[in-house]
Amino acid sequence: MHEGGWAPLRFCALLSGGKDSSYALYIAMQRLELACTLTLKPKREDSWMFHYPAVELVRLQAEAMGIGGKAFFAEVSGEKEKEVEELELELSKLKRAVGFEAVLAGAIASVYQRSRLERVAASLGLRLELPLWGSDQEEHMRRLVKDGFRFVIVSATTMGLPRQLVGVTVGEREVEKIIALSRRYGFNAAFEGGEAETLVVDSPLFGKALCLRGRRVSRGDFEHRLKIEEAWLGGKGEECVFVSG
Repeated sequence: MHEGGWAPLRFCALLSGGKDSSYALYIAMQRLELACTLTLKPKREDSWMFHYPAVELVRLQAEAMGIGGKAFFAEVSGEKEKEVEELELELSKLKRAVGFEAVLAGAIASVYQRSRLERVAASLGLRLELPLWGSDQEEHMRRLVKDGFRFVIVSATTMGLPRQLVGVTVGEREVEKIIALSRRYGFNAAFEGGEAETLVVDSPLFGKALCLRGRRVSRGDFEHRLKIEEAWLGGKGEECVFVSG
């Protein structure tokens, strides 16, 4: 309860483990009350709505943030439109079980995602919170690392993002390289077009760092993945991402 007797809005965050949903959670927790997080793992890699690579590591992220008891997980088909209905069902169940007034997502520019989230929120009588919507995407990337977020690219699927960037902990230098490459090759600097997927390994919300051991694998000239072989929690601020290949 805040001074003056009013209670902050309770929200449920859609959390993929990537940079944008994690940063949206960070912003929202400064002014709203976290009721729960919901992570949806699609069965298909080509889901239109949901992050696929390394999403299972959200469990470790939740532990690092001390919110393990508020973190919920479900599997969805990953089929276009059907997965939106499945999202609505899972949020409906959580709303009854936990109680919240808003749903939070990290969308920046995807009209497809926003329109479906708006539809689901309206159907459930929820307010939709999109704190990153409309952000300048280059500045968003710079702000992420300035505010203490560290993340790795776990998949790259566009010309111009080299294999060598996959699995590298992204800081200020790497962000500037990504921005320069995006201008040269024409991809979205914040990966809003699905050019890459990310995994947060440290942030201001983390009490521990997410540590990884893995190797790079390629499926073609422009499709590269980080195959994570081991993941654990280390000390806060620890540099513990080890990648080969």
